[in-house]
Amino acid sequence: MKIAISGKGGVGKTLLAATLSRKFADSGYSVLAIDADPDANLAASLGFPNPDSIVPLSEMKELVAERTGAEPGKPGVLFKLNPKVDDLPEKYCVRHDGIRLMVMGRAKQGGSGCYCSEGTLLKALVNHLLLARKEVVIMDMEAGIEHLGRATASAVDRLLIVVEPGRRSLETAHTIRRLAADIGLPGVAVVGNKVRNEADREFITESLPGFEILGFIPYSPAVIEADLSGVPAFTASPQVLGEVESIFHKLIPVVHK
Repeated sequence: MKIAISGKGGVGKTLLAATLSRKFADSGYSVLAIDADPDANLAASLGFPNPDSIVPLSEMKELVAERTGAEPGKPGVLFKLNPKVDDLPEKYCVRHDGIRLMVMGRAKQGGSGCYCSEGTLLKALVNHLLLARKEVVIMDMEAGIEHLGRATASAVDRLLIVVEPGRRSLETAHTIRRLAADIGLPGVAVVGNKVRNEADREFITESLPGFEILGFIPYSPAVIEADLSGVPAFTASPQVLGEVESIFHKLIPVVHK
């Protein structure tokens, strides 16, 4: 199963990605978690030791140069558009407590554009992970679906859009669904987060007509404290864990189609 998780920044994408990764792994699945958000926090959320020491793939200049034929950051040079990537998951993933993790990193800097050697390597790797890997792949993305294209859209079983009770978050959800439709991405669903009461649930539901809503994760000060303390957030709140477990069981039928 391939799950992509998107949404406006700060809504809780990483919390959902980490908790689902943990639940799938604890249930006996082979799990590869992908941190495709430039503001990478998935390693810390999963409880990986020394998360700041993990070097993102886009910053491995020698690797990028070896596979694409061009050193990162050099404009106007030719590079391979189909670099070899099938061996990278085993060579460059990090492992902890039954979960393998790959950190993609930022593929571009401000003003540099996105057609670059490191961006090409990351795109080829995402294609491989979604199209060729026979395992559960959970991708924590930045807002939008920039890492996905028409080639990989059909391989994504579920695109989960995380929202919170706020208009900007809900507007982002509409934009993401529109972009997903443009590339034929199926299985779009919403997960509400930071939900305080029934009024928040109704606000999200009424603002997203036509969306499939998989669940509502409750607001939890314990999760915020855990994040500040560097503790995996999914260990902090039984209520949060219980709701994500309910979402997990709704995803299971897709795994066994």
